[in-house]
Amino acid sequence: MGEHRQRNIALLVAGTFFMENLDGTILTTAAPSIGRSLGVPSVSIGITITAYLLTLAVLIPLSGWITRRLGSRRVFLAAIAIFTIASALCALSASLPELTIMRVLQGVGGAMMVPVGRLAVLRVTDRADLIRAVALLTWPALVAPIVAPLAGGFITTYFSWHWIFLINLPLGATAFVCTMRWIENTRTHEQHPFDWLTFLFGALASTGAVYGMEKLGGEGDHWQLPAIILTASALCGVLAIVAARRRPTTSLIDLESLGLKTYSLSIYGASAFRIAVSVLPFLLPLMFQIAFGLTAFQSGLYLFALFGGDLLMKVLVIQTLRRWGFRTVLIVNGICCACTMLVCATISPSTPSIIIGLILFVHGATRSLEFSCLTTLAYTEIPPHRMSRANGFLSAIMQFSLGMGIAVGAIALRLAAHAHGHSSALPQLADFHTAIFVVAVLALGPVVDALGLPHNAGASTSGHRQPEPEVNLA
Repeated sequence: MGEHRQRNIALLVAGTFFMENLDGTILTTAAPSIGRSLGVPSVSIGITITAYLLTLAVLIPLSGWITRRLGSRRVFLAAIAIFTIASALCALSASLPELTIMRVLQGVGGAMMVPVGRLAVLRVTDRADLIRAVALLTWPALVAPIVAPLAGGFITTYFSWHWIFLINLPLGATAFVCTMRWIENTRTHEQHPFDWLTFLFGALASTGAVYGMEKLGGEGDHWQLPAIILTASALCGVLAIVAARRRPTTSLIDLESLGLKTYSLSIYGASAFRIAVSVLPFLLPLMFQIAFGLTAFQSGLYLFALFGGDLLMKVLVIQTLRRWGFRTVLIVNGICCACTMLVCATISPSTPSIIIGLILFVHGATRSLEFSCLTTLAYTEIPPHRMSRANGFLSAIMQFSLGMGIAVGAIALRLAAHAHGHSSALPQLADFHTAIFVVAVLALGPVVDALGLPHNAGASTSGHRQPEPEVNLA
């Protein structure tokens, strides 16, 4: 397949990923307007965000199995169609229950987009071009949470909240046509029954974890019910692993790939990092508006510095990995990324705007590089016949960890407020600083995990070569 077509497919999939990620958080700034329109408190709109994110996390494993049976193009076309039609129905919703149901339907389409789109790119990409392709696929998850608050506020202020969903219609139609032209209906000949037992326990575990943590991060002193939910979800997680071990070759949990350090790092240490980087775009706008007294639009503009850093690093990621290799970059850059988050825990209203922008710019560059490295490294040792399973499991874990970000941020902020002796309903600057500090420590997950990587990990993809040892001829 030509390089031009490979790039077109990667751009198409990245565009659908951006649309899917954007709709995950764009309703946050539009919540008051939607609440007034539907006659409910604005805080109640949070259920539509949670319903969408949970649907994504739960159904991604199922979509991977469907793809193996029906083929990439067929499932990807269905995903785009469902997502686009559900977007139109969201705009037509006249009540909160209707909007929530349509958001679940939208999540069904989004869940099929994620693993199917990534797999379509991986199947047409040579290992030498894997870094560039994955870099294109990772930017939506990094940029969408930054653009979403500003875009939601702009659309709601100058148009109406309905256009948040209506703009998906021309985008979806374009993606549908491009998919028909560029993506082949590839499917594997290997067929096996769906692992319903692991899927059921995994769905209960992920749903309970996200719901329980959101309840724990909310206002109020009733922690008993969230604690029970989290305990039950942990038990379901254990049962999912037990069920997976009964059929290791066909289970939804890819135990065979987890035996590879390059893949397991992208599951374990990387999950902590994904949670951390998805927390900051949630905490910073709140801190800028509540503690700094800025408007929603002004706080959103600050976050564009993150976007600038992300774009810069996309140009440098290949050269950086070729020069230093995955292990060194993950460790050194991971420490730099955590340090920039720690610096964010020191800024105040008196900090010059140019300094704040520079800090966020550097953080955007380091988090982009770390994210690209972690995602690319996961596939460097996966053989083609196991790519579908490995991709499906990793896609589910990635979506779950990214979806946990807001809940973890809310919990960290609430605990910080209680530690300082006041209500989390009105957090102060010190509360934000403490919460960001906790998140920065969490971001060190892949750094610790990467210490166990061999020095030549992923060398066939990065092109990095270790210097030849000197031979002593004496």
